[in-house]
Amino acid sequence: MIIREDSGQGSAEMILLMGVILVIVIIAGTYIFNISESINNSLKSLLEKGRNSVLNKL
Repeated sequence: MIIREDSGQGSAEMILLMGVILVIVIIAGTYIFNISESINNSLKSLLEKGRNSVLNKL
Protein backbone atom coordinates (compact mmCIF):
# COMPACT_ATOMS: atom_id res chain seq x y z
CA MET A 1 0.00 0.00 0.00
CA ILE A 2 1.36 3.41 -0.95
CA ILE A 3 1.23 6.00 1.79
CA ARG A 4 -0.06 9.37 0.64
CA GLU A 5 2.11 12.21 1.85
CA ASP A 6 0.81 15.76 1.81
CA SER A 7 3.57 17.50 3.77
CA GLY A 8 6.33 17.31 1.13
CA GLN A 9 8.89 15.94 3.58
CA GLY A 10 9.87 13.10 1.25
CA SER A 11 10.39 15.45 -1.68
CA ALA A 12 12.54 17.78 0.40
CA GLU A 13 14.70 14.89 1.57
CA MET A 14 15.12 13.60 -1.99
CA ILE A 15 16.16 17.05 -3.23
CA LEU A 16 18.65 17.36 -0.38
CA LEU A 17 20.02 13.88 -1.07
CA MET A 18 20.46 14.62 -4.78
CA GLY A 19 22.23 17.87 -3.94
CA VAL A 20 24.66 16.12 -1.60
CA ILE A 21 25.39 13.45 -4.22
CA LEU A 22 26.02 16.15 -6.82
CA VAL A 23 28.45 17.98 -4.53
CA ILE A 24 30.34 14.75 -3.77
CA VAL A 25 30.63 13.95 -7.48
CA ILE A 26 31.93 17.45 -8.28
CA ILE A 27 34.53 17.32 -5.48
CA ALA A 28 35.69 13.83 -6.50
CA GLY A 29 35.87 14.89 -10.17
CA THR A 30 37.98 17.93 -9.31
CA TYR A 31 40.31 15.81 -7.18
CA ILE A 32 40.75 13.20 -9.93
CA PHE A 33 41.29 15.93 -12.55
CA ASN A 34 44.03 17.54 -10.43
CA ILE A 35 45.77 14.18 -9.93
CA SER A 36 45.70 13.37 -13.65
CA GLU A 37 46.94 16.87 -14.51
CA SER A 38 49.93 16.54 -12.16
CA ILE A 39 50.77 13.10 -13.60
CA ASN A 40 50.52 14.56 -17.11
CA ASN A 41 52.83 17.45 -16.22
CA SER A 42 55.38 15.08 -14.68
CA LEU A 43 55.33 12.82 -17.72
CA LYS A 44 55.65 15.81 -20.06
CA SER A 45 58.68 17.06 -18.11
CA LEU A 46 60.28 13.61 -18.20
CA LEU A 47 59.77 13.28 -21.96
CA GLU A 48 61.20 16.76 -22.59
CA LYS A 49 64.30 15.94 -20.51
CA GLY A 50 64.78 12.67 -22.39
CA ARG A 51 64.34 14.35 -25.75
CA ASN A 52 66.78 17.13 -24.89
CA SER A 53 69.29 14.57 -23.62
CA VAL A 54 69.09 12.57 -26.85
CA LEU A 55 69.36 15.70 -29.00
CA ASN A 56 72.41 16.92 -27.06
CA LYS A 57 74.17 13.59 -27.65
CA LEU A 58 73.80 13.92 -31.43
